[in-house]
Amino acid sequence: MKKLGFGMMRLPTTNPQDHSAVDFEKVKELVDAYMERGFHYFDTAFKYCGGSSETAVRKAVVERYPRESYILTTKLSNEFMHSKEEQEQTFAQQLEKLGVDYVDYYLLHNQGAVNYKVSQELDSFSFLQKLKKQGLAKHIGMSYHDNAELLDQILTDHPELDVVQLQINYLDWDNESIQSRKCYEVCRRHNKPVLVMEPIKGGTLAKVPAEAERLMGALHPDWTPAAWALRFAASHPGVMAVLSGMNEMSQLLDNMEALDDPAPLTEEELQVMQRCAAIIQASAMIPCTGCRYCTVTCPKNIPIPDYLSLLQEGHSTTQVVYYFNLAQSHGRAGDCIQCGLCESHCPQHIQIRTHLKTVSQKFDGFQGWR
Repeated sequence: MKKLGFGMMRLPTTNPQDHSAVDFEKVKELVDAYMERGFHYFDTAFKYCGGSSETAVRKAVVERYPRESYILTTKLSNEFMHSKEEQEQTFAQQLEKLGVDYVDYYLLHNQGAVNYKVSQELDSFSFLQKLKKQGLAKHIGMSYHDNAELLDQILTDHPELDVVQLQINYLDWDNESIQSRKCYEVCRRHNKPVLVMEPIKGGTLAKVPAEAERLMGALHPDWTPAAWALRFAASHPGVMAVLSGMNEMSQLLDNMEALDDPAPLTEEELQVMQRCAAIIQASAMIPCTGCRYCTVTCPKNIPIPDYLSLLQEGHSTTQVVYYFNLAQSHGRAGDCIQCGLCESHCPQHIQIRTHLKTVSQKFDGFQGWR
């Protein structure tokens, strides 16, 4: 299977202010070009595009192509639910919106410290197993946003999962808050195929600093920064599909060219990626080295380096998820009492208290899903 998956979370709209106003005709054009090139994996979810994404899949794909010609993944967003019955009702609605009798992959959406508790409460893993036994979901799994330790626990507790969807890109690969590499390695140990989300980090890695772009261009003048990012994600063994949210034909054509039949990245190419990640980090980041001296005496148990890491990548839509999961077992940024002990221990002389205020402003307003 060609590895480029069509992520249906960011679709063209008829109204830029309303992401639920999907432009179905433009989606059809994109889908036709995608299918014509031999790609056929579509990823959606109940709440994508304000609830319009699954309808877009029906109109652009299901009603226009034979069922056996494409692979369809959707997700159970149980973080909003309070009863087991809601899961049954939602899945029935999803089949109706999609216009299909079954889905190829059904994933528990956005699992982590918070939503794993919800899944346990609602017995969601058993629900997925029932759907698989009934033939309504050919494969089951989860999308995951949290640390490697919890992922290992979940996969140990639930070996029935067939696949895991992870956030993997070269900027997050060694990020200690997101732990892309560590989570990927957990999946490999459990022999779980990986679906990659955010390979271009919401478009962030499509436009990189000039110095990074020069490095890329010196080795491959015909590769765009987005192509480099996609190839990085696709290069890892066990990666089944790399999802990209393509809402313009130019993006689609570039992405298809990158992942039509890519060879794994060479050691030289991976070194370029590593250098580019350092350049991007240095261009917009707080100079935190992660030594964690600041956390030793923090009276509020605030994981300062982790929060600073999320802040400097705060333009990504997923950062609040990682923040909220961390805050389940640590102090929030807003809990800071401005004592200054952290700054007195910081070798980089970072104005930590100021940055924590910014973190709090960005993330503390989020109260969770339920």
